[in-house]
Amino acid sequence: MEAPGRSHEYEGAPARPCAAENPAPAQATSFHDCFVDLFNAHFHRLYRTLDRLSGDPDLASDLAQEAFIKLYRRGSAPDAPEAWLITVAMNLLRNASSTRRRRLRLLSPTRGEITQSDPPPPPGHAADAEDSRRRVRAALDQLPERERRLLLLQAEGYRYRDIAAALRLNEASIGTLLARARSAFREVYEHALAAR
Repeated sequence: MEAPGRSHEYEGAPARPCAAENPAPAQATSFHDCFVDLFNAHFHRLYRTLDRLSGDPDLASDLAQEAFIKLYRRGSAPDAPEAWLITVAMNLLRNASSTRRRRLRLLSPTRGEITQSDPPPPPGHAADAEDSRRRVRAALDQLPERERRLLLLQAEGYRYRDIAAALRLNEASIGTLLARARSAFREVYEHALAAR
């Protein structure tokens, strides 16, 4: 769902029977098996990224599912499925954001991140952590959208080429843009701390 007249290399990327970057579903015997492997390998991370960008878990779930529906309807996996999925998801989010005009809330706690095996936090830690999240969120909200998205995608562990594809930027410029975004974030965050 891109803007009319615009296309992106990952949307029409060459297809292979199955090509996952993480767990290699080389044993997949059909596209359906490959799709299941790709879904298991990438859905949670894609959902978490969309949740943090949109601040709306329901919207994030819908968009992540829609990205996988588009992949399934395609009938074959692109050469770089993770990059393709994040690109499609970012386009879907852009479309949803432009129609909804919601203010983004970044770095909201994501359901399911804390597992039962995690030790309980020390007393007072929850309040400190929430205060820290609020300060980070406030600093991120003051940054331009592109810088917020760059920082979030990097924090989620996406590679430069995936970030470039998702944000329609030149891969060679991602390192510089991230350095500038980190610097801008640091300046805003430190200014807010000094004002306390």
